[in-house]
Amino acid sequence: MGIGDKPKFDIYIILIYLALILIGWLTIYSAAQVSQYHGILDMDQLYGKQILWIGLAFLIISFILAMDVKFFERFGSIIYIISLLSLLGLFVFGKELNGAKSWYSLGSMTLQPSEFAKAATALAVAKFLSGINISLKNTKDLLLVGLIIALPALFIIPQPDPGSALVYGAFFFALHREGLSLWYLSLVLVAIGLFLGTLVLGTWWIALIILIAMTVIFLLSQKRRHKKRLPKPRIILFLIISGVCVLYSLSTNYIFNNLLEDRHRNRIDIVLGRVEDNQGVGYNINQSVIAVGSGGFAGKGLLEGTQTQGGFVPEQETDFIFSAIGEEWGFIGASLVIILFMSLCYRLIIMAERQKNQFARIYGYSVAGIFFIHFFVNIGMVLGLLPTVGIPLPFMSYGGSGLWGFTILLFIFVKLDGHRMSYEH
Repeated sequence: MGIGDKPKFDIYIILIYLALILIGWLTIYSAAQVSQYHGILDMDQLYGKQILWIGLAFLIISFILAMDVKFFERFGSIIYIISLLSLLGLFVFGKELNGAKSWYSLGSMTLQPSEFAKAATALAVAKFLSGINISLKNTKDLLLVGLIIALPALFIIPQPDPGSALVYGAFFFALHREGLSLWYLSLVLVAIGLFLGTLVLGTWWIALIILIAMTVIFLLSQKRRHKKRLPKPRIILFLIISGVCVLYSLSTNYIFNNLLEDRHRNRIDIVLGRVEDNQGVGYNINQSVIAVGSGGFAGKGLLEGTQTQGGFVPEQETDFIFSAIGEEWGFIGASLVIILFMSLCYRLIIMAERQKNQFARIYGYSVAGIFFIHFFVNIGMVLGLLPTVGIPLPFMSYGGSGLWGFTILLFIFVKLDGHRMSYEH
């Protein structure tokens, strides 16, 4: 791209964005259960407010695309610090809604800074990793980037909003692309597996499984070495790992019963099948699954869903909006939404790989990871496959903060990609 050439923004990403927003607004309109219709701009209704948020999102897009492309790299650290301060300010000035102190009250509207912190953190991670002589093989650099990712999550958890904090695990995708070993992800998966396995099977069975698994690994290691005896340090390492795993398993019940809140314990128990509570904590999930299942292949039609129009699924216009899509749009509509999100993530990875600038590539992978985690966890939650953690479906769930935060996150990358041929580090 020459100096006088215009930027070429990715049309596929823009079309996917518009499609998701349109489907989301139609579903919010359907889930509003309005007895009297006063027009789509009725500000007393959720769909009317969402039209306003969408209009302002388009204004934000215009602002981002008009900015100097190097602004985001130059001021990424400052944006990140401002974001951290906005999260800290919630503990003093925040407004509590639905048991969480996660919003600032601005007159008749509220603003949730955690929705904007994801883009700020992605900029900070990209800024740090694209620095000179930075390597994830260096322990100090790895710890520093880990701290950049962990700080906003640590500020969000006590609000309490563990769902939003969970999203920060998405940065593993970007870190792995830049050289982080898969062993780190393996450790996390093993820890989760041991935790859930202990809750389901009990400590005794998990300890036995650990010992059997380590014995098998030990024997396979011997076989690869032509049945030669393993060195003593390797044997000691196997014993240490086995001991740590057993001790971790023994601590699971204490962590579960003393560090998690009742609502989180109940939601995990329901998903694991340890308890059944279709009228209490499990009511949302149960009604959501009924709504999705009742949609059949083609759905009941817009404004025709009995669960949706009857208001049987709480938070259906926000976290559980996919259940309304499943009921009224059926398997076809639900599949379309899933395909759109998968296409969004796939396209973002393609765009990230074609970047000539490391900052833009890292930011692109961060964006793809964040959207994937939101999409995967939200739909898994609605289908009853994952615990209810309360994170929105990007561009579709009702709310200005979420829509604007995801729009900023996406279109910063659209801007970087549009100038990729002329944008140099």
